[in-house]
Amino acid sequence: MLMFIIALVVMGIIAGYMARLLVPGPDPMSFLQTVLLGIAGSFLGGLLGYLVFDTDPDEGALQPAGLLGSVVGAVIALVVYNWWARRRRRGHLTAPPF
Repeated sequence: MLMFIIALVVMGIIAGYMARLLVPGPDPMSFLQTVLLGIAGSFLGGLLGYLVFDTDPDEGALQPAGLLGSVVGAVIALVVYNWWARRRRRGHLTAPPF
């Protein structure tokens, strides 16, 4: 289990920084945010791989992907995050009135 977590963090570092290199524009993210972006990208890439290629049906839809799938998932996650942050800065997204 510990080796899985270490591998996931290392993959998150690599995928997160590769995604930040591939997506143009400023990304003022901390190291921890980049790692979390890469980890989220790994699981998003695993989900997309499961849905598109229907591989590893025994592992289920929520599984980590390899390096390529992790980078693709991290790029998608970063584009969505940048879109959301840009809309939030402009004031288009407001907090719900509770």
